[in-house]
Amino acid sequence: MTPPEAKHPTITVGEFYTRHSESLQMKLLGSSAGFERRIREPTINRPGLALSGFYSYFAEKRIQILGSAELSYLKSLPATEVIERCRTLCARPIPCIVISRGSKPPTALLEQAELAGVAVFRTPMVTMKFINAATLVLEFDFAPTKSEYGSMVDILGVGTLIRGSSGIGKSECVLGLVERGHSLVSDDITRFRALEGRELVGSSPDLTRHHMEVRGLGIINIMSIFGIGSVRMEKRLDLIVTLKDWQELEEVDRIGLDQEYYEILEILIPHITIPVRTGRDLARLVEVAAMDQKLKSMGQNSAMEFNQRLLNVMQKKDH
Repeated sequence: MTPPEAKHPTITVGEFYTRHSESLQMKLLGSSAGFERRIREPTINRPGLALSGFYSYFAEKRIQILGSAELSYLKSLPATEVIERCRTLCARPIPCIVISRGSKPPTALLEQAELAGVAVFRTPMVTMKFINAATLVLEFDFAPTKSEYGSMVDILGVGTLIRGSSGIGKSECVLGLVERGHSLVSDDITRFRALEGRELVGSSPDLTRHHMEVRGLGIINIMSIFGIGSVRMEKRLDLIVTLKDWQELEEVDRIGLDQEYYEILEILIPHITIPVRTGRDLARLVEVAAMDQKLKSMGQNSAMEFNQRLLNVMQKKDH
């Protein structure tokens, strides 16, 4: 089966408000008429130049924030001019307007926003603090996502995706890891989000979170059986392990000098293949693979060290 294609989500103003109103301390002023408008860029714009009448290069796809400077400018204008400036701003296809520092916006702004169907919010946060915080959450919301078939486990801080064909033993392997004290992130299908193009964060679909399907047992609730420490909401991906039947492998790397990688959302993740056959303790092997990957991330490569020792022995014999 082919996993779902990667997608680049966009969000509505309503979704943004529902997800982040608490952390950003946002309160709605007026109606929610503009909640269906879409936020198309993951950053914030201060429309000072726009309010002065300059709309060339105006970032209309972004959330607009009015701080002390913008509000002071509007207060300096005649009442009729304030109405016109607010009308022109709200006539643009902006997502929404946020008033920072808990300030009271001009009545003309609320009226024109209501007429144009633009939602207006207020936050007690200072302008730059809101911009920084909102940009962080928007970057997460807008990060490209992709689902991969495989179960993800946090093994001693190493986020490990376990892949393999149906019936190969993934569930038994993951269950063995959870029994050893490691934490389940997702079973069967894992959703990844690429943050800033440098790392992948895996999580479980809402429907299957904290649950596993084990042949012969059915659906089990991992958190209820093993406790709260046996699950994680999300984890950075550090290693991908593919379980493959021993007979399907033409050649098995016995030293591990050649590092393989698996690409997800244009990010390369270290990848190893573990041969499966009767009697092998897969959970233990995956656990050791994760610990070895942790050593590599700290600059210690066992295969390279062994190879260097071997070369040194060979050079001594030659002399």
